[in-house]
Amino acid sequence: MKKSTKIILYGFLTWLIPFIASFPFVDSKGNYRIDETFFKTIMIVVGALVGTFLLVLYFKKVEKNYLWEGIKVGVVWILINWIIDLMLVFGGLFKMSIVKYFTDIGLRYLIILIFSVGLAIALKSKVKKETEKTINNTSI
Repeated sequence: MKKSTKIILYGFLTWLIPFIASFPFVDSKGNYRIDETFFKTIMIVVGALVGTFLLVLYFKKVEKNYLWEGIKVGVVWILINWIIDLMLVFGGLFKMSIVKYFTDIGLRYLIILIFSVGLAIALKSKVKKETEKTINNTSI
């Protein structure tokens, strides 16, 4: 699978899986079946779990430019999530203003960028240490 296809597919899954996971907690009229704060906590945990899993899958094939890949994946996935959500806001499924959307939901997607860049930095650091270790061992 091409890298760009994988980025888009995984980005869509970061939106779809938490959306499906929300079904048991929201009725057909959009009312919460559980406490709203608990619902939002569940959604953050599910989103973090799905996002982290997909980032690990994605980065398994990345061998260079870790930071750039982390930024790219994070930004694309945020945009995918925002675009789909905003289509639902404008379509009337989420009954809220754009400002309310970003204060209640939209800004939380920044977690994606934080995780993707954090993972990229960790990988870059690990590869740098392994490279230095290899260089030091071969020069002895």
